[in-house]
Amino acid sequence: MTLTLYGHPFSSYTWKALIALYELGLDFDFRVLDEIHPEHAREFADFATLGKFPVLVEDGLVFEESSIIVEHLCLLHDQERQLLPLDEGDALLLRQFDRICDLYVMNPMQVIVGAAMQSSDWCQEKAVVDARLVLEKGYRWLENRLQPDKWASGWGFTLADCAAAPALFYADWVHPITDALPTLKAYRAKLLARPSVARCVEDARPYRHYFPPGAPDRD
Repeated sequence: MTLTLYGHPFSSYTWKALIALYELGLDFDFRVLDEIHPEHAREFADFATLGKFPVLVEDGLVFEESSIIVEHLCLLHDQERQLLPLDEGDALLLRQFDRICDLYVMNPMQVIVGAAMQSSDWCQEKAVVDARLVLEKGYRWLENRLQPDKWASGWGFTLADCAAAPALFYADWVHPITDALPTLKAYRAKLLARPSVARCVEDARPYRHYFPPGAPDRD
């Protein structure tokens, strides 16, 4: 078995795959895509038909999209099914949580970041205003479904938490989670204290100057 992950330590979607790999205790080769490793970019171009990372390669098989990568790892390497349970109903609820984190937290966060890269007056742009509204919907959805002092599933750390950690980490930087959402705010803090997530946070710390809106002096 040979696992190779292509991505970047500061990439939110790369984090989702990394967190799953760390949680499962798997050995893998992390090939960082940056200017220091042009050979990785050449390899990545051969595998990534969509041109986006992360990409996981295992024994010649290529998996793109972070949620699919995590599900693949669960199917082949998670014997106890800790990240994605066998019960179809439970698994469906976790997949719903995963999609909400991607579509209503991660994606609008990236819209705001993208606007900051393009314009000095990005805060007033309609796309940013609309993205903040989507984030508020995502935050409220999560607040209403999370249980205090619990992981997303209510019983253990799962696929849903792999998705929530990077989404909430970066989203809170561009659109802070207020005290009006106490369960969500506490959940984010709980996620950041998880060793697999804390490792991603620390490995990404040297790259914070790349964050277009400016990384806050916290976390």
